[in-house]
Amino acid sequence: QVQLVESGGGLVQAGGSLRLSCSASRNFFSFNDMGWSRQAPGKQRELVASITSGGNTNYADSVEGRFTISRDKIKNMLYLQMNSLKPGDTAVYYCNARQYAVVYWGQGTQVTVSS
Repeated sequence: QVQLVESGGGLVQAGGSLRLSCSASRNFFSFNDMGWSRQAPGKQRELVASITSGGNTNYADSVEGRFTISRDKIKNMLYLQMNSLKPGDTAVYYCNARQYAVVYWGQGTQVTVSS
């Protein structure tokens, strides 16, 4: 069983920044890709950023240019740097990791952006 633990969420004013972190109980080399998703109240969960085992990144249009996904394979850590935050970014953010057909999820961390 893989455990993913997110941290770094909190309350921030619009225009501010936060950095989310995700630690994994398994070596990153076992994952095909990893990512960050978010779910706002009353909305479906959406993928906001992903990174493949080869290091290719992909972003949702809504966060392109503002969010940056990165990883530290030695420390088994995944990060999401979020800049120029907007109230619309308010959501619970989840770390996820895929190993073939199996997707693992963390418990989530709340991000609240005030206007």
